[in-house]
Order: sequence, then C-alpha cells, then structure tokens
Amino acid sequence: MANTILVGAQWGDEGKGKIIDVLTEDADVVVRYAGGNNAGHTVFIGPQKYILHLVPSGILRKRKLCVIGNGVVVDPVSLVEEIKGLRQLGVKVDANLALSETAHVVFPYHRELDAQRETLKGKHKIGTTKRGIGPAYGDKAARVGLRVIDLITPDRFEAKLRRRLKENNEVLKAFGAKPLSFKSVHAAYRAAGDFLKPFVKNTVVLLHEACQRGDRILFEGAQGTFLDLDHGTYPFVTSSNTTAGGACTGSGVPPHRMDRVVGVMKAYTTRVGEGPLPTENAEIADMLHAMGREFGATTGRPRRCGWFDAVAVRHATMVNGIDDLAVTNLDGLDTVATIKVCIGYRVGKARYDYVPADVEVLSQCEAVYAEFEGWREPTSAARKWKDLPVKARAYLKALAELSGANLAIVSVGPGREQTIFV
Repeated sequence: MANTILVGAQWGDEGKGKIIDVLTEDADVVVRYAGGNNAGHTVFIGPQKYILHLVPSGILRKRKLCVIGNGVVVDPVSLVEEIKGLRQLGVKVDANLALSETAHVVFPYHRELDAQRETLKGKHKIGTTKRGIGPAYGDKAARVGLRVIDLITPDRFEAKLRRRLKENNEVLKAFGAKPLSFKSVHAAYRAAGDFLKPFVKNTVVLLHEACQRGDRILFEGAQGTFLDLDHGTYPFVTSSNTTAGGACTGSGVPPHRMDRVVGVMKAYTTRVGEGPLPTENAEIADMLHAMGREFGATTGRPRRCGWFDAVAVRHATMVNGIDDLAVTNLDGLDTVATIKVCIGYRVGKARYDYVPADVEVLSQCEAVYAEFEGWREPTSAARKWKDLPVKARAYLKALAELSGANLAIVSVGPGREQTIFV
C-alpha cells in the first residue's frame, strides 16, 4: 500500500474507523492529523466494540505505529482515560503510540467557553460537541495556546497555565459562568502530563524517518469534507482542515510523499449538528434509527439522515483529489424499495451542479433526484462483489460514476470480514 490519505467525503460519521482498521493491515504507520476528541471512530473486532476518540484506529492491529500528529488538539485527561481503557481491553499501546510534542492542548476553559458560546447563539447554534475544540484551535491561531511540550515541562506549564486561566476566567465571568480553580486544573493536567510524557515525540522527524525507510503510511482523517473549516458548510463546521490537504500540515509530511486519497462515504447521507442538509428525509431517518443505526459515537445524538447526495460527494472528490471510494452501510438500504440519489440542486429557476459556498443559498436548495430500484434482500453476508445483488451493484456503480472516482471498497456491516474489495 502506498502512502494513503483517508478522508470523509460527506459530513463525517461515514465509517472511517472501520475502513482505517481494514486498510491498516497493509500499513506500517497510522497518523491522525486533525480534530480532537470530538471525533469518534467505532470499530468491531468479533463481538468486541471499540470506540476511539484520539488514538488512531490502527492501534487495534499488532505492531503498527500510531501517531497523534501536530494538527490534532489534545485533551490530555481524555487521552489518558482512552489509553487506560484500551489497556484494560488487552490492546498493546505503550510501544505503538506516539504523541506530537507540538500538538495543542484542550483545557477546561475551552470546554466551558464552547458551551457558553453555543448557549448564547440560541437558535443559531452550530451544534458543537462542546468538547472545547473550536476555542482550542482559536487559541492556536491567536498564538496563545499551550502545547504538549509545555504540558510536560512543569515550571513552564505552571506559569503559562496561570496566565491563561486568569485571562479566561475573566471571560467566563462575563458570560456569568463560574471561574475555574487553578489548583484543580493544574493538578489534573500535571498528572496527565506525567502519564503521557513517555509517548511524546518529535513526530515530524519520526514520520520523515518512516518515509526514508519506505514505510507505508496511512493518514486518518476525522470528521468529513463538509465540516472542513475552509471547504465545509461554514459556519456549521469544525475548526480544523478535515480535507486531504490537512494531512500535510497536520503531520509535517510533505505533499510529494502522498500517493493516494481514499474517500469514505455512506450509501446514503448523514450529519450531526446544525446546518443545511439538502437531501434530509424524515422517513429514511426514522427507518435507520429504528434499526438502531445512526447515533453519534461521541455524543450519542441521533444523526440527521437523508438520501445519497452525489453533488456533495462530487464536490468532495474535487476538493480532496479522491482516487478511490469506500462505500459503507450499504446494508442499511437492504429493505428500501425505491432509493433516491440527489443529482443536482434547485433554487427557484436556478440549477446547481456543485455545492454553493454561500450557506444561505445552500439552505434553500431543493434536491433533484434520480431513482433506483432497491434490491430488497440482505447484503450483510456478501464477501465478494459477485455476491451482491445485481441491483445493489448497479446502485454502487452509479454512485461511483456520479462521484467521479473509482469504487474500491464496499462495506456491508461493522465486522472486518464484512468488507468487499472491488
């Protein structure tokens, strides 16, 4: 496997965790390059369910180096809990995980500010997970953030935290929120810093050395294309670059080292949080929720659901340079008689074959649909392309053609074995 960037081609929650786990079999290194513990990747290995938030999904494979890159914002207390939880499940972490010394740190005041700002927005809220991700990236851009290298340097950390906490407590007071205790925050974060110190590395050098050895590197995206800070449905986005370009800036690996981009998409469309979703459909949402599907791994919130949006995925293919597509959750449509696919948007007499950058325009867009006959039989036992119903194969071929990329993988369930390489 060449160096591969894996991205979400929709609004996140596309099943990237499983696809990463499957592809890691042929990788040497797995790198998480953006986002924070607002992401949740769910992986099933046999009956065991693993939910990962900061640790790359490759940790579930033996002898794979997993790197949390400089582009990630890290809640150290949460990361410690995640590592301890993996150890309890028998996962080998200590020799296989590296944490970038220049990754920025998420603090309790970031989470509190996140919550207060959402409350203040009222009906105009974004739908954030309230994990403090946006405020942490805001501090990074404002050049006042603290990094992992500060966290593990006790004297420097104490001085910097004291200054930042004093300033942010004043802001919290203005919101009418209770100020945070320096003593309790300092104690919790110093303990987390001590725990994490053995994992901390100069990951840029580490990854450069991996490239020099010819190691196969898999870059793990978090969230999806339309939650990208620059290319998503702004302001209803996350605060990092979730698209393929973020893999370079979030890891320090240069563009000429990247060989392939895999875009992961569901056979339909979902999103969590506020913002436009042109193909949203209550009937398909009710069906999927009744099946126990489409609840957020991080928040547990029911996801908004709709028909497949080929306009959006075609746009994602363009922005990311997607070479190959991985289609997940095909089995979610096994009982549907007539399946719709959005092939264009319409606002009044205007027709759009791309995603409008203006979210106000996008929110007015009505989907123009093509219809496909459903296969009405289970697909979860299929292991080869020819095992899939003829109508399911026709649907998948149409999705690839409409999206403008090669169909490479089809997932028909959460298990590793429920994966078809086309």
